[in-house]
Amino acid sequence: METIVENADFGRVLIVEDDERLAALTKKYLENNGLSAAIEGNGAQAVSRILKEKPDLVVLDLMLPGENGVSICRRVRPDYDGPILMLTARKDDLDEVLGLEMGADDYVAKPVRPRVLLARIRALMRRRLLVVDKTENAGAVRLTFGNLVVNSAMREAWLEDLSVDLTSAEFDLLWLLCSNAGRVLSREEIFEKLRGIEYDGQDRSIDVRVSRIRPKIGDDPMHPRLIKTVRSKGYLFVKNSLD
Repeated sequence: METIVENADFGRVLIVEDDERLAALTKKYLENNGLSAAIEGNGAQAVSRILKEKPDLVVLDLMLPGENGVSICRRVRPDYDGPILMLTARKDDLDEVLGLEMGADDYVAKPVRPRVLLARIRALMRRRLLVVDKTENAGAVRLTFGNLVVNSAMREAWLEDLSVDLTSAEFDLLWLLCSNAGRVLSREEIFEKLRGIEYDGQDRSIDVRVSRIRPKIGDDPMHPRLIKTVRSKGYLFVKNSLD
């Protein structure tokens, strides 16, 4: 495996993977590039380990002995807010959608090149660091659209004074759309701002998250009036839709 040492990130990564050889190679590659990595090969033990150790990022295989990756993701999400990068050898859209719906932040199909995996990990960590910096240093930033309130400092949203249950990735996307209300954001721009990588034209994660956010903020999934899909362009948060 090649080694890329420039701009190395420092963080703790837990690799949940039952292929011992692949896990060991991945661990070595990440460590050669400035990350601290540990391995868990049993899905049945992954949940307790993630919640106990609270790594900065989890690389989670979909197919595992004991418990699959989707179930693990669903179980840890209420108490673990770090990025989850899901891996699978199956190229099935349903797997991708299900993984994202359970709270995964990114999704990569095997076999994945080490350089690509490292880039995805760095992008997720970079996004998380930017969010932490903004929360700690920028003070409260609150946007109100009728009965919807979104606060970037608290990383919370409320609809009619009730807290909206959003994953970390869903909040990031909602805040990006809200803070650009009245302007169409292309998928390319959304990918660049949230994930630090170029849009490949096929990734459906943004579309899945928009479809999950809509009902949570009181939008009609079939006839949305808040987050509109602009054909061939991207997404638009309608500025005056709730005023």
